[in-house]
Amino acid sequence: MNNDRVPRPWTAICRLDDIVPNTGVCALVNGEQLAIFHVNHGDATPAVYAIENFDPGSQAAVLSRGLIGSLGERIVVASPIYKHHFDLRTGECVETPSYSVSAFAARVEDGQVWVAA
Repeated sequence: MNNDRVPRPWTAICRLDDIVPNTGVCALVNGEQLAIFHVNHGDATPAVYAIENFDPGSQAAVLSRGLIGSLGERIVVASPIYKHHFDLRTGECVETPSYSVSAFAARVEDGQVWVAA
């Protein structure tokens, strides 16, 4: 899990409208695959999250294709292979913390999705 607080440059990914609500897409940023998620909480403000796309449990780059849900207060994505849940805010793997992935700051500005990675 990426815990360093080094400022990172913001990279434009795509238009928010290019990501179907409550799904994810994969983006290649600086040679690394990131899973970008558009989460609609039912209010007017959509949220975006970014984590590594690589699932350590299955050894495959598949997290962007997982199912979004919640476990208590946590917003998570379930890996499509072994169903481990990854917290979209922190990258922590709920079932196996040693499988945690890096999380990156993400925002929407003027309809554009940006990620600091």
